[in-house]
Amino acid sequence: MASAFLGLRTIIYAAPDLFNAKNWYSTILGIDPYFDEPFYIGFSVGGYELGLDPTAKPADGSTITYWGVPDIEKAWEHLISHGASVHSGIEEVGGDIKVASVKDPFGNVFGIIENPHFKAE
Repeated sequence: MASAFLGLRTIIYAAPDLFNAKNWYSTILGIDPYFDEPFYIGFSVGGYELGLDPTAKPADGSTITYWGVPDIEKAWEHLISHGASVHSGIEEVGGDIKVASVKDPFGNVFGIIENPHFKAE
C-alpha cells in the first residue's frame, strides 16, 4: 500500500506585521514571494512553501520545522545577522547531521538542518 502522505509541502508562520515579515524572509531567503496578498504571502523554497499568515499568532515553539541547508554554520550566521535570536544552538545529532533553530523577529521558531544523507526528490 502506498503512503497517503506526499511529504512536507507548506509551513505557515505567524506574521502579524506582514510587511516587515515579508521583507525579513525575502532577505534571509534571497528570493521574493511568488504569492503576495494582504491575507497571505507565499515563498517557494526548494520545492516547498513557506507561508506568512497575518492572522496567526506565534506558537510556543514545541513543533519545529527544519529547512535544509548545505552549510549550517553559514546559514546560522546569516539568520543571526538579520535579527533572529537563538532558540537552540548548532548540535550534531549523529551521522554528520547537524540541527539548530532560531526565533525569527516575529516569535516563530525556524529550524535548519544540514543532513548529507537526505536528498529531496
